[in-house]
Amino acid sequence: MKDISRRAYLLAAIRADGRPVTTNGAAQLMDDSPWPTSGRNTTRKDLRGLAKAGLLTVQVTDGRHTYQLATTGEDGRS
Repeated sequence: MKDISRRAYLLAAIRADGRPVTTNGAAQLMDDSPWPTSGRNTTRKDLRGLAKAGLLTVQVTDGRHTYQLATTGEDGRS
């Protein structure tokens, strides 16, 4: 496997899944990763970091955070 950071792996997994994710959903995506024991708190921090970098957008509804890919081009791809 190529050397890849945990956040890059998570972003790739979210892209491959193609659906918005919650912290729980992202933690499930990490189950088959090289970091299967990273846990929800680490995954939450990774989601926040990806959002801060402009790679994900966050929507908060009733205190629940949902993350989705940020789009940058006319074709809607990030």
